[in-house]
Amino acid sequence: MNKNRKAPTGISGFPVAPFNHQNELDQEALKKNIEFLLDEGLESIFIACGSGEFHNLSKKEYETMVEIAVTIVNGQVPVYTGVGGNLSEALEKAKISEQKKADGYLILPPYLIEGEQEGLYEYYKTIVRSTDLNAILYQRNNAVLKADTLEGLLNYEQVVGLKDGHGNMELNIELTQRFGNRLGWINGMPMAEVTMPAYKPLGFNCYSSAISNYIPHISRMFFDALQSGDQDTVNMLYEDAILPINNIRRKRKGYAVSLIKAGMEIVGFPVENTVRPPVVPVTSEHYQELKFVLTKVLDKYPSKTGIISVK
Repeated sequence: MNKNRKAPTGISGFPVAPFNHQNELDQEALKKNIEFLLDEGLESIFIACGSGEFHNLSKKEYETMVEIAVTIVNGQVPVYTGVGGNLSEALEKAKISEQKKADGYLILPPYLIEGEQEGLYEYYKTIVRSTDLNAILYQRNNAVLKADTLEGLLNYEQVVGLKDGHGNMELNIELTQRFGNRLGWINGMPMAEVTMPAYKPLGFNCYSSAISNYIPHISRMFFDALQSGDQDTVNMLYEDAILPINNIRRKRKGYAVSLIKAGMEIVGFPVENTVRPPVVPVTSEHYQELKFVLTKVLDKYPSKTGIISVK
């Protein structure tokens, strides 16, 4: 059992769920995705979460993804899984995560229903208490905890972090001021690099990086520039990479997932532009737009390893 009650810091990698054209999980492609993130120095791996199309995995696929991640990582960095949705399924996935020896899990929102705070409290509490694994609570959509509700959940030592994908900065200020170092604070907004300069002063020292799946050196440059106060580099990366990619991401619903796979395919990873409904693949027009952006980015900021290039 993991007794290190600390949330990850730095840049968190969120591998995709690679599907082939037979709609089957491509295990070899997943292994290469995880190995690449480790080689690039990401500080944690979150498997079978939003980017991993958590909502569309069978139990067997989920077990396979978690087992592959834990085996490949082999204790180098923390491995967190995604649990959530239907409460019964969330508890089942939490148990699988424990059996496969993950370090913890990210608790995604319950299915569809917008519950009262007491209902959200019971939902999170039930999952947190079901194992001894670390738990990170995810603020977004129909699961946004108020300060008093969060305080009740902090009675459980398993709760080590809060990931915000909601973007209510007034609430974020209230929570970070009230609970401070009791929790690790993770920016989980779509393309978190866009908002990280606003989150960092509040105590958020970690973020989930979608672009780390295909241009992790850009995410690292950005993170390091923020940490050191190098505003010129931050501005440059905003102009050349982050905002152009984010503008494409915003063009269609579901691109928070499928655009990652498109980027990976463009730089030569064995991940096809294949997703499961209701997410849709990136259109050929937007694919070419992303390829154009990545070509310019990699010309100006080549990877030191030399293995990342537009194919």
